[in-house]
Amino acid sequence: MLMGKPDLLDRVAQMLVLGVGLFALLFGLFMIIRPLDWYVAIPTVITTGPPNQHFIRDIGIAYAACGIILLYASVNIHMRWLAALAGALWLSLHGILHIYEVSAGICSPDAFIADAPGVLGPPLLVFLALGILFARQHIAPAGIPKAVFLKFANAEAEESERQYHDAIAAAPGHALEKFMHFLPASTHRHEAPALLFHAARMGANMVEDCGPCAITCARWALADHVPRETVNGWFKGPDNLPKEEALAFQFGQAIATQSADALELGDRIEAQYGRAVRFELAMSAAMVRSFPAMKRGLGLTKACSLTPLEV
Repeated sequence: MLMGKPDLLDRVAQMLVLGVGLFALLFGLFMIIRPLDWYVAIPTVITTGPPNQHFIRDIGIAYAACGIILLYASVNIHMRWLAALAGALWLSLHGILHIYEVSAGICSPDAFIADAPGVLGPPLLVFLALGILFARQHIAPAGIPKAVFLKFANAEAEESERQYHDAIAAAPGHALEKFMHFLPASTHRHEAPALLFHAARMGANMVEDCGPCAITCARWALADHVPRETVNGWFKGPDNLPKEEALAFQFGQAIATQSADALELGDRIEAQYGRAVRFELAMSAAMVRSFPAMKRGLGLTKACSLTPLEV
């Protein structure tokens, strides 16, 4: 999942989807508003037979609908990747139809080549954008097939973590899908420096005394490019941490213990880093507690003292 602001490749993926969305919407509006002008504007269309304004508008509506869906997806492509996939579906099927027609001899290779950039190009660009995000694991987990999610979630997990994931997957009422929607909220980071963000998460997590949960929390920090020696230092508590890390760690602890110190620590963080950073640290520190709390309810917790706390 994406933590922090989108980088260049994320923006490239977003712009690809945005560009295809604008193309599909404007192309569809052209067909809807001026169907006969569209008919004569595309040279290869004339060879398919006389114009039918109703059918041209039907196709225009499909293009416009795809464009609207893709524009919606482009606003937050990391969370709305399924919408991008849906927006590219009809465009892809349209492209497959063109491939079938040229392979079956229904249309000429020259016509296919002339149409290919406008027919095959748009869906391929959307799939390229999604490929960039999937390759970098910068997508929300909601929508990923259950078996795929469990394979990745359990790949390096401790036994109690695997049991925890499997219990959620086995629960009725699409519990796992709802859980996957929750995960991005618990790791929301946009303005906060990674070091402070994960220190606050770890401070809150350590209060819960769940060793496997602490290791999972540490792995999220490593994935967000926090140095390994820094993360391992958090397992020992805030006493020997640098001042800024200790402040964030203690803020997370205070939130988890419902201490009145959270107010003063939060004020210090806000004065130094701004309201947005305080919000992100508070939100994640509060939400990260839900994982060990749920494991405790399922009887799957394992104390920190029984777990080698090192990554």
